[in-house]
Amino acid sequence: MLEMRPDCERCGADTPAGKPGSFICSFECTFCTKCADELDDLCPNCGGELMDRPTRSAKLLEKFPASTVRKHKG
Repeated sequence: MLEMRPDCERCGADTPAGKPGSFICSFECTFCTKCADELDDLCPNCGGELMDRPTRSAKLLEKFPASTVRKHKG
């Protein structure tokens, strides 16, 4: 199950688990759309491809909540 991290690691923008617009690599590094575009869809941490992160429905978010640990090092 994906962690569904709450923020972009590059700029700190919110990345809600129930909304589209987040990108992840195979290690779940998470980026907003703007940063993923600026990074040419390549993860700066591992060099892996950034892909659209799936959303999680509200019902499943209740049972399996998204992570609250922010990764942005601002």
